[in-house]
Amino acid sequence: MTTDRPISATKARAPQQDRGIATRLKLLDAAIECLSELGWRDTTVTVVTKRAGVSRGAVQHYFTDRDGLFAAAIEHVADTRLAELRRRASSFPTGKGRTLAIVEGFVDLHLGQLFGATLQLCVAASADPVLRPQVAAMEEQMGKQVYFAAVELLGLDPRDSKVRTTIQAFLDSARGLGLASFLGDDRARRKGVVQRWAELIDTTLEPHDSR
Repeated sequence: MTTDRPISATKARAPQQDRGIATRLKLLDAAIECLSELGWRDTTVTVVTKRAGVSRGAVQHYFTDRDGLFAAAIEHVADTRLAELRRRASSFPTGKGRTLAIVEGFVDLHLGQLFGATLQLCVAASADPVLRPQVAAMEEQMGKQVYFAAVELLGLDPRDSKVRTTIQAFLDSARGLGLASFLGDDRARRKGVVQRWAELIDTTLEPHDSR
C-alpha cells in the first residue's frame, strides 16, 4: 500500500522528463542551425527559441541564460560530430578501397552544418575572451578523438612519429577543404585531394596486420 504513491509519482515524472529532454535537445539543435546559418552575432536567444518552437522561458529553465545555452551547444556540437564519425565508421569497407572510404569519411566530417557551426564558434571565440577557452577545449577534445579514431580505423600505430605527422597533416587538410566548401563549389578539387591523400597514406605508412 505504501508503494502506490512513489510508483505513481515516478510514472507521472517520466513523461515530463522525456519532454524536458526533448525540449533541451530542440534548443541545442536550433542553436547549431542558427550558428551555422546566421553566425554568432545574429544567433540570439529569441532567434533560437523561435527556430526551436519553444518559449524564451525554456532557455532560462534549462540553461539560465545565453551563455549557458551556448556553453551547452558547444558540447553538443562536439558530441554530435563524434557520433556522426562513429556512425560513418561502421560502414567503411574492408580490403581494397578501405583507405579511400576512411579518408572520404573524415573529410565529410568537416563539411556541412555541424562544421559550419564550429567555424562560427571559432571566429567568435577569437574576439571573445570568455568564449575562447570553451571553444579551445572543444577543439582540443575533437582533435584528439578524431586523430585516434583515424589511426585506429586505418590500422596504424598512433605512437609512430611518421604516422602522427602524416595523419595530423591529413586532418589539417580536411579542415581546409571544409573551409573551402563554404566559399564555393569545391567538389572537383576536393575529390582529387581525397584520392591523393588515400594514395599517400597507403604508400607511406605501414598498417598493422589486423587491418
